[in-house]
Amino acid sequence: MTLSRRAFGMAALSTLGLAACSGGDGLPKSEGSNFIEGDGSYVQWKADERKEPVEFSGTTVDGDTVDLADYRGKVVVLNTWFAGCAPCRSEAPDLEAVWQQYSGRDVQFLGINTYDTADVAASFQRSHSITFPSILDAKSGAAMLALRTYSPQATPTTLVLDPEGRVASRVSGIVSTSTLTGMLDDAGATPAPTDGTTPTATGAPA
Repeated sequence: MTLSRRAFGMAALSTLGLAACSGGDGLPKSEGSNFIEGDGSYVQWKADERKEPVEFSGTTVDGDTVDLADYRGKVVVLNTWFAGCAPCRSEAPDLEAVWQQYSGRDVQFLGINTYDTADVAASFQRSHSITFPSILDAKSGAAMLALRTYSPQATPTTLVLDPEGRVASRVSGIVSTSTLTGMLDDAGATPAPTDGTTPTATGAPA
């Protein structure tokens, strides 16, 4: 395959951008050659097309044990990330905003950190004011193994589970707030209050 000069130049700039990216917060720079950046593609499965519930457990950044089965009855957002991933940095504020928006509406967010130590992951979450929990999956790979059917190779990847624990939709790459809220609503999140109140997020920070 032959690249045009324009395509070659854009590819080179993209590579340099990833390699040089740093948030200035002491966190690792992007692992430009060690992860696949998604293209934002979106897949949705109708209720009668969904497979068996996803099952895995793990240890959070704070050392707590999380079992995905404990979230049955809630719509669950799973988001893969690691601190050196530039797209993860970009989408972090939007994820936190949607988490706050949907708190108290039978929704739970759970991050899946695929690369970092607890200290690095904790630093990332403090820097980006993330309050929902994340598990550390680098050593066991249990979460990624449980999700292998849904091809979450790109980082970040966001999957939404219905209240039965089945994958209802997936975005490969950065997910926008409008797309994520639509995914949550379609999967069965409780409608927003009509009295104008805003629930407070209750998930344990990680």
